[in-house]
Amino acid sequence: MTNKDILTSYVYKLVASLYQAGVIDVVVSPGSRSTPLAYAFAHSEEFQMYRQIDERSAAFLALGLAKASGRPVVLLCTSGSAAANYFPAIVEAKLSRVPLIVLTADRPHELREVGAPQSIAQTNLYGNQVKWAVDFPIPDEFPNTLPFIERHIARAVAIAETAPAGPVHVNVPLREPLLIDFQEQLPEVSFTASIIQELQPNEHAMNVLEAAIENAQKGIVIFGEITQTTDFETIWNFIRHLKWPVLVESLSQLRANVPDDCAEYIIDQYDALLKNETFITVANLDTVIRFGAQPVSKPLMQFLTKVHPQTYLVVDEDPMFRDSLAVTTHHIQATVGRWLDDVTITTAHTDQTYVQAWIEANDIATRHVKFYLHEASDEGALAATLFEHLPEHSDLFASSSMPIRDVDTFFNKTKKDVLIFSNRGANGIDGVVSTAIGTQLATKRDSYLLIGDLAFLHDSNGLIASRYQTCEITIVVMNNDGGGIFSYLSQSTVEEHYEELFGTPSGLQFADLAKMYDAQYEVVETKEELIQVVEAQKEKALRIIEVMTNRSENVQSHRRLWDSIGKELDEKWQA
Repeated sequence: MTNKDILTSYVYKLVASLYQAGVIDVVVSPGSRSTPLAYAFAHSEEFQMYRQIDERSAAFLALGLAKASGRPVVLLCTSGSAAANYFPAIVEAKLSRVPLIVLTADRPHELREVGAPQSIAQTNLYGNQVKWAVDFPIPDEFPNTLPFIERHIARAVAIAETAPAGPVHVNVPLREPLLIDFQEQLPEVSFTASIIQELQPNEHAMNVLEAAIENAQKGIVIFGEITQTTDFETIWNFIRHLKWPVLVESLSQLRANVPDDCAEYIIDQYDALLKNETFITVANLDTVIRFGAQPVSKPLMQFLTKVHPQTYLVVDEDPMFRDSLAVTTHHIQATVGRWLDDVTITTAHTDQTYVQAWIEANDIATRHVKFYLHEASDEGALAATLFEHLPEHSDLFASSSMPIRDVDTFFNKTKKDVLIFSNRGANGIDGVVSTAIGTQLATKRDSYLLIGDLAFLHDSNGLIASRYQTCEITIVVMNNDGGGIFSYLSQSTVEEHYEELFGTPSGLQFADLAKMYDAQYEVVETKEELIQVVEAQKEKALRIIEVMTNRSENVQSHRRLWDSIGKELDEKWQA
């Protein structure tokens, strides 16, 4: 065999093994050393290939694809610093449990650590931020090389998918010359399948959960972020039989598609309610059952720490369970699945007055939020206006900082079909544009990104993806000229150096950026203008709506809303 034959067989065996393991989406950042792999993916009709020349943005694009589809996505780059640019997205994928297959092409072993160009130490580059890493052998004629490739690719995909999901790193050293012969069909793979079993609670765990429900007098359920592949009808069945207050994070996907017979138990205003000391007293409880990730809401976290429930049971897929509050009393390692249908629910001890208190308080807060939507004109009211006018069967991606908090406050439960996404693993503002584009490419639905001006600037290179594939997305930029979230934090009480270190105004607007990417562009200042442009027919796939807001006004308006909710709660329960 010639060197070209050996390289062709090696590369196509790797690519075919990925397809055999169920991978179909590939994000490629072009480069020299990865040429053979890029050629094989591009020439194989079995794969959907996406391109993004900026590696940092490419990694977040892959993150969005995997987050929305629930399937592992391949991420391919050349050797050297290209691989280092993947790091922020890999950190997010690890923390938010998103399956990525990171393929980094590398120099052969004889060119490592000898000053060869475009060469860095790539083995174990990502440390413990990946679930597993492997350095592949160089392409050769040794009989066991290709079987090794087959089985280790299957292993990599299985590890990425196994709960808790996450990224894996496959480092692939390749010698020049880097050209291959194109093949019209993928070769056969002798390794058939790696079968992954769903994590279900055993009999003892079921007994513990059922006892927690039966013994509870004042209990709540919390749903944090859960995966898109979850059987949501099973969750709704659990809620309708349990009839407890259910505090749902926006990323739980339980604020939308809400059935009529579950709606009253869905508590979506808990963040505002738990800012009020009177209601905190009313809400004192003995039992909490949490599914999925920890809640983001700071008032909820403080409440749980303060009351320290007698029973705090967490159902999570990882034995390294998420409990930064140190209040968990029981942990059941399981994914949220159909086993919930088998839970025997006995609620004879449930205090119905307590349940009604949560329902009534949520109704009070909702009424104030709806009044605020129609009367206020700040950034929160503009965000709420966007949420109210999202079309049926659409997706919303919320940036970190203020956008996700506005979603928590103003995205009320609805019958509409709206999926909500965000990067809440590391809670960073990097890669938001790219991740949102990735989710849209996966769902192929009408998609909206709510983002602040600084986060938009941080990943404006993400828009490069729109030059290589159609990205049907509307980007709503809340431009308050700086970091709005800091206005709510203690830093805002110290005037000296606040603007230069935390407010960080740039004075930039985005009309020219929109023009550069041939995007439809509108700038608005009022709710009426926002409604008009959101409901108008899109003229181009990529649309940017810049909403001009004021940081100071936004803080004052939010606090007035919380005060008005708190005042009515005081009047009701202090009487």
